[in-house]
Amino acid sequence: MLLIPFVALFAAAFLAALLCVRLRPLLLRYALARPNARSSHKVPTPQGGGLAVLIGTLLALAVALWLGRAESEAWRTVLILGSAVVALAVVGAWDDIRPLPASLRLVLQAACVGYVLFGAAPGLRLFPEIVPLAVERALALLAGVWFVNLVNFMDGLDWITVAGIVPLAGALALAGSLGAIDPVTGWLSAALCGGLIGFAPFNKPVARLFLGDVGSLPIGLVTAYLLYRLAGTGAFAAAVILPLYHIADATITLLRRLARGEKVWEAHRSHFYQQATTNGFSVIAVVRRVALLNVALVVLAGISIAWPQTGVQLGCLVAAGLLTGLLLRRFAAGPRHG
Repeated sequence: MLLIPFVALFAAAFLAALLCVRLRPLLLRYALARPNARSSHKVPTPQGGGLAVLIGTLLALAVALWLGRAESEAWRTVLILGSAVVALAVVGAWDDIRPLPASLRLVLQAACVGYVLFGAAPGLRLFPEIVPLAVERALALLAGVWFVNLVNFMDGLDWITVAGIVPLAGALALAGSLGAIDPVTGWLSAALCGGLIGFAPFNKPVARLFLGDVGSLPIGLVTAYLLYRLAGTGAFAAAVILPLYHIADATITLLRRLARGEKVWEAHRSHFYQQATTNGFSVIAVVRRVALLNVALVVLAGISIAWPQTGVQLGCLVAAGLLTGLLLRRFAAGPRHG
């Protein structure tokens, strides 16, 4: 059983890399992302590499379930999640090729998130003693839709999704191995981590392949589900800490754009990681800092799980917020010279 996460990780990485090689010529012909004034890339680049990540992740997870002799309930949960992932990937692929109206996109995303929330985790409660069920479900749906979108918004720079999600997924895979979360959630985390690792060489700056909405939206859904499962164990602070950079960058940017009266559904270059490249940071310098911050967040999340006292949880949250705020400020100010 202890080897299953490693099998899932390596199988997903191998399958994703193989599929990236096979799919790239097809994507080069039919799914080319052409640069514009708000793009971070300078030359036309194929998008849709997320298909390789998702297929590798789901196939590797199926292998893990088979090796682990998972019960029928685990298979049912994974099938519900997998069908929502496929549906959201179709929405993303459609949007990559022929952009959908923002309202329709949002409705379809909410349907997929709701299907997972009510189908794959119907009995999961975070605050049963203080929040009514209907209110908690509504908030979870809203948070899920926002997380799906924020992962998509943050996927605007080579390697940044890898730097953001790989440490998080790796930490959850380890948590599954140590019994902090259920094994199936750990196997899914390992498979997602592996899928992104297999994709990483093709997205290395300067990228030869992008995830595309077909990848970033479903990856956001899977990651939101993993964090929801983690929060359901009582580790709510850890579930907030792990994705804090992505949450902070995307949420602060959205609120600023709303305050300026901008159309928030339109492309832009207002994110902190985008400001960083405008201010003189190289792409590698940005993703290196994001990756290092996420490693620090993993450590803080681990401390909050190991010592669940309220004071420790609050201390970890404050420390995570300070580290994240410092990096955001650094990106907005630009690198020091001299």
